[in-house]
Amino acid sequence: MKKIAILSTALFLITMISACIPQNNTSTTVLPTLQSVELQEGEVNVVPVTEITEDTYVELYKQVNPGVVAIIVYLEDASAGQGSGFVVDMEGHILTNYHVIEGAVGIEVVFPSGYRAVGEVIGSDLDSDITVLHVVVPAEELHPLPLGNSAEVKVGQTVVAIGNPYGLSGTMTVGIVSARGRMLESMREAPSGGYFTASDLVQTDAAINPGNSGGPLLNLSGEVIGINRAIRTNGDDGVSTLTNSGIGFAVPIDIVKRVVPFLIRDGIYSYPYLGIVSREELTLSEREVLGLPADVQGAYVISVPEDGPAAAAGILGGNRQTVFSDLPAGGDLITAVDDQPIRNFSDLLSYLVANKYPGDSMDITILREGKEMTISVVLAERPD
Repeated sequence: MKKIAILSTALFLITMISACIPQNNTSTTVLPTLQSVELQEGEVNVVPVTEITEDTYVELYKQVNPGVVAIIVYLEDASAGQGSGFVVDMEGHILTNYHVIEGAVGIEVVFPSGYRAVGEVIGSDLDSDITVLHVVVPAEELHPLPLGNSAEVKVGQTVVAIGNPYGLSGTMTVGIVSARGRMLESMREAPSGGYFTASDLVQTDAAINPGNSGGPLLNLSGEVIGINRAIRTNGDDGVSTLTNSGIGFAVPIDIVKRVVPFLIRDGIYSYPYLGIVSREELTLSEREVLGLPADVQGAYVISVPEDGPAAAAGILGGNRQTVFSDLPAGGDLITAVDDQPIRNFSDLLSYLVANKYPGDSMDITILREGKEMTISVVLAERPD
């Protein structure tokens, strides 16, 4: 697994893999040029849930499965891969993960009815691992799924995943939301080395396996609350040895709803960029070495890339070597942004992605050498 400069973590004997699978298929389809189209909301039938019974899941599957598709990807070396996706409007827009279609020379979308269509890429976001496809199909094949609100998702609530694990189309699994606010590396390299960080992911124990990537994670009302992206597994290299461990991750639908209209209109989405290197947690011994109060939470600034907004505003990274080779002392501790308390780097990144655009100003409260101060920063675009 690649090392992360924006977020450093140690994973012992654990592999993080994308939930898509390779296929042995030599057919290819050349992607035609795609014209941008506007996103429209399809008509949906959200079912209120008052009591969970066996029929709850039966009816949910009947309602949702027609909108879930299989995505077959053909690559230059004549191999193929497979993932999942779902319909979001009556204009033929399909959502999936970017890593599902990465490197594709041809994409085939298979509907539950068996109808097949060429999928055309009209926009991708490597940071959130989202791609929008477009298909030209009869209207009766399009069953848009309603998009929920991931901000309202609670740990412990029941969720359902529908997709195509190992090519087994229309597979439904059930679990709960295990945690909120998880972070993974994005698909895009950062200028400081390593990769940017994707934030606020939903963790679930619903069984997600290779082939589920890009499929919907739903609440019991049939609303999509996330796009299934990755699983953490125990095992060695090679898909054949990897099995689901009950720890899966989904891109929160609130980020999806923010990004997708831009992908359809412009083909890209520009994230706000602060320009700091941090990590999720500090141990007590690390905090002691850094001289940070044990009772003050925040995101510690390890370093500040040159020419970034944080550097221009005067935010400081570490500048004194410590016994921890990758953790210099002397950096600022960010404790709040726009008067919103920050407990860790994940909080900071989640606030930034959900509330800011490039060019916006943001007030950052820091603790520097025991003194609190507020610095205003003008955010830029994440650099290529």
